[in-house]
Amino acid sequence: MSGFSAQHPAIAPPHSPCLRLRTPLHASLSILICLATVAGSGGRPATADELPAEVFELGVVQVTGKADGTSTQSESIITREQLDQLNRETVSDAVAIAPGVNLSVNSRNETIVLLRGFDPRQVPVFLDGIPQYVPYDGYIDFGRFTTFDLAEIRVAKGSASLLYGPNTLGGAINLVSRKPSQPLEGDARVGLASGGERKVAGNLGLRRGRWYMQAGWSMLDADSFPLPDGFRDYKPNPTDTGDERENAFRSDRRSSIKLGFEADDRTEFAIGYVRQDGEKGNPVYTGRASSGIRYWRWPWWDKESLYLLGSLGLGANSSLRLRAWEDHYGNGLDAFTNASYDTPIHNTSFPSTYEDLTRGASAELIGSAFANHGLHLALHLKEDRHRDRNPQSPLKDYRDLTSSLAIEDFISLGQNTSLRAGISRERREAKEVYHWPTGSTQANNGLIEWVHRLGEDGELFAGASHKTRFPTIKDRYSARMGRALPNPDLKPEVARHFEFGWRGQPWQGAHFEATAFLSRISDLIQDAEVASDQCGGTVCDQAQNIGRARHRGVELSLQQALGERAQAGIAYTLLDRDNLDDPSKRLTNSPRQRLFGHVQWAFAPQWTLQANVETEQGRIVTYSGPGNRGGFLQLGGYAIFGAKLAWMPRADTEIELGVRNLGDKWYELSEGYPMPGRSWFANLYYRY
Repeated sequence: MSGFSAQHPAIAPPHSPCLRLRTPLHASLSILICLATVAGSGGRPATADELPAEVFELGVVQVTGKADGTSTQSESIITREQLDQLNRETVSDAVAIAPGVNLSVNSRNETIVLLRGFDPRQVPVFLDGIPQYVPYDGYIDFGRFTTFDLAEIRVAKGSASLLYGPNTLGGAINLVSRKPSQPLEGDARVGLASGGERKVAGNLGLRRGRWYMQAGWSMLDADSFPLPDGFRDYKPNPTDTGDERENAFRSDRRSSIKLGFEADDRTEFAIGYVRQDGEKGNPVYTGRASSGIRYWRWPWWDKESLYLLGSLGLGANSSLRLRAWEDHYGNGLDAFTNASYDTPIHNTSFPSTYEDLTRGASAELIGSAFANHGLHLALHLKEDRHRDRNPQSPLKDYRDLTSSLAIEDFISLGQNTSLRAGISRERREAKEVYHWPTGSTQANNGLIEWVHRLGEDGELFAGASHKTRFPTIKDRYSARMGRALPNPDLKPEVARHFEFGWRGQPWQGAHFEATAFLSRISDLIQDAEVASDQCGGTVCDQAQNIGRARHRGVELSLQQALGERAQAGIAYTLLDRDNLDDPSKRLTNSPRQRLFGHVQWAFAPQWTLQANVETEQGRIVTYSGPGNRGGFLQLGGYAIFGAKLAWMPRADTEIELGVRNLGDKWYELSEGYPMPGRSWFANLYYRY
């Protein structure tokens, strides 16, 4: 279960003009509730079987049952209204409002999402159910994906459906695109912000009889971002001595188009195309450590996806869902000798060029012929290719073939109780590897999820699952610049999840959800030293299945209507992560406590005031500088505030002015990489 459910989205009801807040820490909770302000009365939450009209249903991966009108659904839903209300313009910023989620920034200037402590290799990203993660290392830069053309984002945790396919060890994130419901509809927006940021985005939807078309285009560029008050670059030769972060430029352009045909209520087909073109700098490390000084730039970060989705009715009790796709990903990395960026490095590592290609297909048979059952049988096939190109080193080609067979059943156990159960069998085989030996591995997965209604005001839920994650090409074959040996027969990582909670309406105008969770992870892939003379000495590093860990915690969320014109929400996450094999090696990049909150107040017919707070404490990161304590450091906690004033001179037009990090707080998510200081923004938004 998640902190926000599909039935009771804890950020905000899909038809509400406001959002549902996230999580508390220290005094920020009381500040939030005192601010108490959200426009709208809260609207009606959508069930899994009743999607908002603009959501592309073929892109949703879900398990539902209709025998008694109930459904189990372990996904948090972040709606289009919430993305607009909180100005969440990238996927990283968007998912950060869901409980259990936190962000990190690595030395490659990639924004990383962690879900209950699980990283992107263990929580894959999908677009309309199509895998989006990079085949080589399983990571993805969440900051490169904009949200302007999305209808909603679904975040599934330990009980994520097996119908997603392999590698959902810690959950799954599904980006669901839009679908038009009117003959002509769309929106357009322009905006400016600190650091030379500018954006332009537009969406157009057309519907003619049984045919529809949805198209979108966006540009989000920035030259830099403001440095916070009191910031200092601690390097002996500082590179960031001004008011804005050096080498922090970015440019992201995204275009999408989808053409669909609905033959009848049960038969629909759509073909979609998405293209992203990106470019970014890599801000230089500014901390006290003597290492980590990189002068890097990414001249391109591009992605292109073509996919076909379909649903076909088969008689009165069955249907068939189909997906097929081809996805191209490429990036280039240039390294330089110093901060002038005028002398490039040319060696066996740089310039670095990656070319990745993924092809795949899935078929899902859905049947309801048996009373009180909704049975799903899914087959997934996926081929991943990776090519590492460098002018001064040999061409390196890799190819993996992954397959999965999953069965998942929704069972009604009476008027108030429902059950979801599933199992899957998966296999990954290396079909082609640059001069290393090939290998293969298999995995089994299973889950069970129980929901029991307690009258009209609440329900209990519980879940248990056994999930796995296949090792990536990088895990198995990266030589790490001559320091490591391959391990082609690495086994999958394994996690066993348990969770229990309650959600419902404890009093008038409120929705509350509480979840306790425990994950025990085994066969974690970690480096070990092995005797070998192939790395220039007597030992080499090698990735092995030697780690064990435990994640446990609590998620709390509350949405409260405050009269007819105001609403407030909070959500709180407490996360404890332990390395069971070697406690001295800390588990990093997720805070022990995290809070996100949002309030909104419609103080006049055309005016809305919004405030939000984000705070965390207890984040452990790696560190190799002075005062090193085992290579780890606990960053200081922080609280940052934001505010926005919106004016609607007409029903179809909105103008907003706002500020992020109002107090100009210096805070970091990774040591030596400061986050933006006080930033102003202005937007114009038009709907038609």
